[in-house]
Amino acid sequence: MAELAFEDFTAGRVFDLGEITVDGAEMIGFARRFDPQPYHLDPEAAARNPVLGGLCASGWFTAALWMRAWAERVLNRSTSLGSPGGTELSWPAPVYGGDVLAARSEILTARESRTRPGLGLVDVRASLHRDEVCVFSAQFVALFATRAGARS
Repeated sequence: MAELAFEDFTAGRVFDLGEITVDGAEMIGFARRFDPQPYHLDPEAAARNPVLGGLCASGWFTAALWMRAWAERVLNRSTSLGSPGGTELSWPAPVYGGDVLAARSEILTARESRTRPGLGLVDVRASLHRDEVCVFSAQFVALFATRAGARS
């Protein structure tokens, strides 16, 4: 049986997902394939961007870094049943190759489904920080089986 079930995702619980060092080559490779904008690929164009100030990661790459940490440290040892989506996604500060990011998740609310016994809905706030600066934030619902639901 999975180590974590719905009952373990209580409001206020924080999951420290560890530190992630941004690999510049992976960052550029992702941008080349999925988000080929100049400030993700061309150092000269990025240097001219008055907002970003240099070659920076795609926000989607940044979100994927958090997702990998969440999957490895929480989902893959839980009764995770997916996610129907979220209500917030933001990249308030740019991410650069070599940055060290602290990943975490905070459980905002948790409730059992009224229509599907054995299923719990968990509101999660995801975040990545470089020092004290938030570089990624998201809020979404995660679905987890209850302990009883996981056994049936």
